[in-house]
Amino acid sequence: MSTVRQDAWTQDEDLLLAEVVLRYIRDGGTQLTAFEEVGKKLSRTSAACGFRWNSYVRKQYATGIELAKKQRKELKKEQAAPQPVEAQNSYNALNNKLYAGDNLTISAVISYLNHLEQLENEYTKIKEENHSLKKKVEQLEGDLKHLAEAKLELESSMNLVEEDYRALIEIMERARKMVVLQDDEKNKKVKFQMDRNGNLERVEK
Repeated sequence: MSTVRQDAWTQDEDLLLAEVVLRYIRDGGTQLTAFEEVGKKLSRTSAACGFRWNSYVRKQYATGIELAKKQRKELKKEQAAPQPVEAQNSYNALNNKLYAGDNLTISAVISYLNHLEQLENEYTKIKEENHSLKKKVEQLEGDLKHLAEAKLELESSMNLVEEDYRALIEIMERARKMVVLQDDEKNKKVKFQMDRNGNLERVEK
C-alpha cells in the first residue's frame, strides 16, 4: 500500500496539477476527476490536490483557465457540425428518390450528380476544419506550456532579485550603524576647559 504524501508542494507538482486540470476543463471533464488523476500520480489525496488548486494554483492560471474554456466551446462547435453520417443519409434519400420510377431523365441525373458533388464538398470542408481546429488546439497547448514554464522562471528570477535587495538593505543598515557609532566615539574624545580669561575652549584628547 502506497503512503499518502503530506509534504510541501514543488513547482513541478504545481505545473502537473495545472496541466491536468486545464486539460479536463478543455475536454469538458470535472475538476474532481482531474484531482483524482493528479493524486494517483503524486501519491496525494484528491482532497489535497483540490485544496492546493483552489488555494494557490488556480490564481496563477486565470488566463489558462479562460483559454481552456474557450477551447472547450470550439470543440463543442466542432462536434455539433454536420457529420458524414448525415451526408450519407442525404445521399441515400436522393438515391432512393432517383430510382423510385422506372424512367430516368437527364435533368434528374444532373441534379443527382450536382447534389452528390455538393455533399462531397461539404464533407471535405468539414474534414479540413476539423484538422485545422486540432492543429490550433495543439498549438495553444504548446503555448500554454511555454507560458507556464516562463512564469516559473520569472518567479525564480524575482525571488533572487528580492533576496539580493534584502541583502543590500541589510548591508546599508550595517554601514549606517557603523557611521553613527564612529560619530559617537569621536564626540566622546572632545572636552572643554577654561582658559586664563575664564572662557571655555574645546580640547581634543
